[in-house]
Parts: sequence; structure tokens; C-alpha cells
Amino acid sequence: MRGAFRNRIRLVLGAVVFAAFLILVRLYFVQIVDGANYAARADHQFAAGSSGLFDRGSIYFTTKDGTLISAATLSTGFLVALNPQTMTNPEAAYAAIDAVASSSLSVSHDAFVSAASDKSRVYVEVAHHLSDAAGQALAAENIPGVEVLRERWRTYPGGDLAAQSIGIVSYGSGDTLSGQTGLEAEYDSVLSRAGDTLYKNFFAELFSNVGQLLVSARAAHEGDLVTTIEPEVETRLTEDLTKVNAQYSSIGSGGIIMDPATGAIVALASFPTFDPNNLSQVNPSLLRNPLVENVYEFGSIMKPLTMASGLDAGVITPNTTYDDTGCITVDRAKICNYDFRARGITDMTLVIEHSLNVGASWIATQLGQSAFKKYFESYFGTTTGIDLPNEQRGLTGNLNTTEQVNFDNMSFGQGIAVTPVAMLRALAAIANGGVMETPHLVSGITLNSGITKQLSWPAAGPVFSANTASEVTRMLVTVYPNDAKLAMNSDPSLIYASVPVAAKTGTAQAEKPGGGYYTNVYFHSFFGFFPAYAPRFAILLYTDHPQGVTYASETLTPTFMDLVSFLMNYYDIPPDLQDVLPLPAHVPS
Repeated sequence: MRGAFRNRIRLVLGAVVFAAFLILVRLYFVQIVDGANYAARADHQFAAGSSGLFDRGSIYFTTKDGTLISAATLSTGFLVALNPQTMTNPEAAYAAIDAVASSSLSVSHDAFVSAASDKSRVYVEVAHHLSDAAGQALAAENIPGVEVLRERWRTYPGGDLAAQSIGIVSYGSGDTLSGQTGLEAEYDSVLSRAGDTLYKNFFAELFSNVGQLLVSARAAHEGDLVTTIEPEVETRLTEDLTKVNAQYSSIGSGGIIMDPATGAIVALASFPTFDPNNLSQVNPSLLRNPLVENVYEFGSIMKPLTMASGLDAGVITPNTTYDDTGCITVDRAKICNYDFRARGITDMTLVIEHSLNVGASWIATQLGQSAFKKYFESYFGTTTGIDLPNEQRGLTGNLNTTEQVNFDNMSFGQGIAVTPVAMLRALAAIANGGVMETPHLVSGITLNSGITKQLSWPAAGPVFSANTASEVTRMLVTVYPNDAKLAMNSDPSLIYASVPVAAKTGTAQAEKPGGGYYTNVYFHSFFGFFPAYAPRFAILLYTDHPQGVTYASETLTPTFMDLVSFLMNYYDIPPDLQDVLPLPAHVPS
């Protein structure tokens, strides 16, 4: 009898403890996880009862030590709306609003008076983004027909920093705010919030959804984005590109800095760009991200991939030679070295070192069309899978032709156009033992449940052997020192010693709108990675239609050197002195 009684007591006690546990867990989710939502309820005392405050997850930059810096967040303030049916003095109302928030008014004086006098309307918004002080001051005046309501809006603390990659929020086809470009669009389902939890009764919220106490379906996918973009590196890249574009009056410039071993992008920027905090002043064409949405013919930075293909296929070795005649005729088309000079008997290292078009064409012939197509489709046959919207596929139609001149042209970067991110992904395989990684901007999602979900990005796959990658790296190391000498002539502070860097410039003739190529208009590019034998970063730079200059070694080498020097110091990267090669005697184009 006593035993049965004790068992009943234990059962009741256990049920009470379990219920208390459930309540505590629910309190955690209500007060901690959703605490910000309930704080917003206090703000809602100023808002119209039928509307909810805009809510959306945040996006963060990540500093080199792991600190999160806001890239996209929410600001809270006030909007001003009119009720013309209760408005008594439109002129006085306008004067009062203009006195405290003239910069926030979205209508002119005449439009304001006209709207305020239209008695058929009951709600007209006339000002947005008032500060707390301005909103409270205006509300205190208690002007008939003037409503001061709480509002939230998207704000970007970094201004134009990585703007084309972070993206914007605006109204799409419907009446709902959503991500339209960049990460805002790519991860819209993660960043969006339903907003219906703001106005539930507290106790109803506390005891509802008992079956989802530990995790809700919404909490499983809603959260904040943690990006791999390092704000200091992004700032330095942006500043350098702005200088290049201004110095050479280019129509556009861009760059990407990536960890070749993981595909994590620490900086990507282009010029011109825009400030997402002032969308009314933005040219819509600037919302495109040229690093993933535009394709270019990159010129000679394609030659390392041609060399890697030939080495990997076994049709050449670093010591293979050919007779360089300066110009050749292929399918009745003439192909020449940049300076039209013949080099005579030339080995493969000198093809890269001297940037010889004839040499690259010769390798393409040794490969044959079938093998050339196989390798180049592995580099550029698909999009990269970068987590940005609207990525474009390359224009690789010449791979499906049979004219040898098309393959010869592609071997040195003409007649094939790809995006900057695709070009970097392929070239970075040289720094990563022949393996192409998936370039990406987001490393993790901090869920509303409080859990951080780390994202995985599988490699795109090996495209050539590690031995091939090592041989091409040695060739690229011979190129950089002489380009550095050129840059040092203009700024001696840029040079530094004992850091082996693998690099290649590209100078491509710009394509004419109706077909063919200009003879004096160019697209410049630069690719490099360092330290050459233990790579931390791979960098791709370009500038389009630079004025008054011919070769990319003049426009982009100083910028590349500045970035290498900055990154070496900023990340405290020790120099890798392994197999440092002596400086060659000549200066390549």
C-alpha cells in the first residue's frame, strides 16, 4: 500500500518536474531566442495595428580574428503618414514636419499639400527613416491628421563596401520586401522573416507549439549570414581598384581575393559601384555584379591553363622545345607574338616567361582538338556554383568547332570569354595541387534557434595532377620578379624581398561590338598567388579599356604588389623560401 502510494507520488513529482522543464525551455526560446521580437512589441505602440514591423536577418563580415562586423542589418525609427480626413491645416503640418525631418520628406511641398487636401484618402506616407529624437518630437506636437508610426528598414553600415555582393532589399513583383540582388537574394529564404510572432499573446506563445519546444521548422532555416569577406581586405581591394580605374580612365575594374585551398573569398570588388543606403540615386546597371554576371576574354592569363593541359596530357614537358618564328599562319589567319619577334629554339618555361602566343598555339596543336576541348570543358564547362545569383556561363562555343585557328586563339585567351570568378577558380587549381574548389562567400548560418550551422562547399574536382600544378607554379614564379621591377620604377616602396610569388599578366585586344578586335583598345588582367609554394591567397584583377597604356604589366602589377604586401603584413604570413628561383634577365610584356 505504502509502495503504491510512493510510486504515485514519484509519478506526480516526475510529471511536475518535466512540465517545469518544458516551461523553462520554452521561456528560453521566448525570452532569449525571440527576445528581440518581443522588444519590438513595445515599439509597436506607435504603429498601425494592422501592420507589422519589417523584420529580416543580418549579414556579417568576418575579420581575420573571427569578429563579426555588420554588413546588413535593420535600423528602427519613424515614418510620417497623413490622414487627410482629419487634417485641419496642411501648411502648418508641412512646416512642423520640415522643421524636424526635412531630409526625410519624400514629397515636395506642393505634393504634400495636394495629398493632405484629398479628403477621399485616409492614409498617405510622406516621410521615412526619421530618427528616434525627430519622431518623438513630432509625435509630441500631436498635430491633427499627422500620424507618427514606428518603422524598420534595411541598412548597410559599410556603405558601398562589397555592395554588389551583399545585394539589396526592395519590393519585387508583389508588395513584400525581399532580397533582389547579391546575398540578399541568394539567401532570401534564410534572411526573410514571417513577422507573425510579434503580436501573439505572451502566454499563448509560451504554451503553444509544445511539440516544437526544442526547435521549430522556421528556426531550422531562418538565421543570419556569416560571410568569409574580411572587411579590411575588402576595403584595401576597393581602394586599389578605384585608383587604377581613375588613373587609366577605364570603363570598369574588378578583383577577387580567394583562399585557393577552400574557395573562401575574402574580398571581391568592382568599380564603379553604389551605396545601397541611397537606392534612389543608383543607376540600375550598377546592381549587376560583373564578377559573376559579365564575361570577358582574359588574354594571356589563359596560357598557364594551356600549359597545364599539355603537361598533364603528357604531350610536352618543361624541357620540350619548339622553333618560335614570331608569327605563324593557321587556317589563313595570322597569329603573332605580342612583339612579333622570333625567339628561335624555345622551351616551355620561356613560353610562359615571354608570354608567347606562338608557343601557346604550338601547345594547342600538340594537344589536339579533342584533348584541348576535354581540358577546357573541365575548367569552364559549367558555372562555378558560387553562392551569388545570376552567374553566367562562359562563351565557349569555339570548343565545338573544327577550325584549328579557334583552338590556337583560345590557347592564349582570345575567342573564349568567361566570368572573373570562373577564371579565378580554374587558375587557382594551379595553387591547389590541381583541384578546383567551389568559390563561396558564406561560411555559416546562425540560426534563430541559437545554433550556428557551418556550410560545406565540396571541391569541383581535380582537373590536372599535383605534379602538373607544381611544374606550372615554377614557371609562373619566373614571371613575377621582372613585372615587379617594372612596378618598382613607379613606386620603389612596393618591392620586397624573399617572397616567391607565382603570377601572370594578360593583355587581350578588346572585341568590337560588331565582331573582330580593336588594335589599340585592351582588356588587362592579372593572376597570381603567394607564397608560391605554400599558397594562402590567389588574386585575380582586371581593368577594362584602360586609356593611354598597352600592357597589363603597367596597369595592374603595382596593384597586385600592393595587395600582396598588405596581405603578408596583415595576416603575418611568413615568407616561403622553398625553391626560390633566380631573377631572369629579361622583362616580359
